[in-house]
Amino acid sequence: MNKDFSDYVDFMISPVIEGGYVNDPHDKGGETKYGISKASFPDEDIKNLTIDRAKYLYEKHYWVPAKCDKFLFPNNIILFDMAVNSGSARAIKTLQKACKVKEDGIVGPQTIGAANKLDFTLFLAERVLFYESLGQFNRYGRGWSRRLFNICIYICKKALERQ
Repeated sequence: MNKDFSDYVDFMISPVIEGGYVNDPHDKGGETKYGISKASFPDEDIKNLTIDRAKYLYEKHYWVPAKCDKFLFPNNIILFDMAVNSGSARAIKTLQKACKVKEDGIVGPQTIGAANKLDFTLFLAERVLFYESLGQFNRYGRGWSRRLFNICIYICKKALERQ
């Protein structure tokens, strides 16, 4: 298991980012636990979902499909987090937009090369712009923004640990 994935997924499933069980009637995802939604995983028993099962689903359905292991820290973490929050294709296209490369949702050498030179704050800024474009921004925008600030704090702490 990739070290960045392993570290970040533990942070992600904490109350800081995803937390425990919720069933918000306004959330299109429906019943959700640890960020795993019934809408995305209709065959999962969301209420009884374990942390280990959530980690497995995160890796299999978000980290691997978005090819996060091809990207350097911290853009790999931001890409993974957005894949979980908005889907892998949208996350890749948002990264590509920040990199000013073709927004095709395909991870190839051009995307990898550009992303690995990209200042992570530009990727986060594109995420904010994407979230603002969504119809439910008035209801969930504060939470989405808080999520991004918490990711920034996480990235800064990890960067200091790596020095």
